[in-house]
Amino acid sequence: MSSIIKNAVVASAMTTLVVGAASAADLTVVSWGGAYTKSQVEAYHKPWMASSGHNIISEDYGGGIAEIKAQVESGNVTWDVVDVELSDAIRACDEGLLEPIDHSMLPAAPDGTPAAEDFLPGTLHDCAVANIVWSSVYVYDSSKVRNWNAPKTMADFFNTDSFPGKRGMRKSPKVTLEFALIADGVPVSEVYDVLGTEEGVERAFAKLDTIKDDVIWWEAGAQPPQLLADGEVIFTTAWNGRVFNAVAAEDQSFEMVWDGQIYDLDLWVIPKGSKNVDAALDFVSFSTATEQLANQASWISYGPARASSVALIGGYHADPSINMADHMPTAPANFKNALQNDFEFWADNSDELNERFNSWLAQ
Repeated sequence: MSSIIKNAVVASAMTTLVVGAASAADLTVVSWGGAYTKSQVEAYHKPWMASSGHNIISEDYGGGIAEIKAQVESGNVTWDVVDVELSDAIRACDEGLLEPIDHSMLPAAPDGTPAAEDFLPGTLHDCAVANIVWSSVYVYDSSKVRNWNAPKTMADFFNTDSFPGKRGMRKSPKVTLEFALIADGVPVSEVYDVLGTEEGVERAFAKLDTIKDDVIWWEAGAQPPQLLADGEVIFTTAWNGRVFNAVAAEDQSFEMVWDGQIYDLDLWVIPKGSKNVDAALDFVSFSTATEQLANQASWISYGPARASSVALIGGYHADPSINMADHMPTAPANFKNALQNDFEFWADNSDELNERFNSWLAQ
């Protein structure tokens, strides 16, 4: 996501969070923009500012660790807290780019269960604390495909004979290669075994070759719903919460195909050398408390990373009749053929596969 398309509403909300010039009392919190950042502003930023007296400057970025690394290595760290994907959290921690986080500082669940026991398995790491479970899916506009048999599988996304038209896909090998293998018949339980071989990588790119001329590549999370709404694509991969927001908040007639969904975590990290480490740690602790994570789930359909938060998930903030639990990636009806992103695989192979992916795009 080298270029970021900022949601105008969120940009306006961000402006209200900045009072005067940045100072040591200001905490710079970096995330992905759009409806996702909006959910964080409402559930985390505003109440933390009210309780702490600190100010938050919110910035958007496109993921990865390149900007964190550049700041740390230059000794000019301007970001204090960053929302990252799991593979990036592991890699950045291994490279010494992040501050360690003591999990004992995290608040217990309302019933007294220690945080280390309340967070879902695999969500706490040496330098990172998870906040959400999210998923990559694909989506279509039901108002524009009502004369077809609705797509149901990942294979349908790649079937340009039955479903002619442009497709939107994230401009990244991560998830894109997994989707290709799932569409090519690889069971989700075997995807990373296959992708870990040269033959498997070639197989994934060969499958992508079948739709390459029909793909519009997106780089920012706000783009897929817009591509679909504008009729530029008939299908697009997207992050499930962005699609939910388009349906619930913008009245779009979008339908998600959950088959082959790839779910992942987003986590808070603190770049090494932050000038506001104590405030950053306080923000991470506050924002990952049971109530705050459950509150975020009322704004966007990403699952909270704590078990105690799940029971508190209620209705959509703008329409309580919408039960948010039904729209989570982990809802039983949505989770039948799901694949968890293998963070170790991507931490080990991202450089090589990014290079191969970019070379393939240029061909």
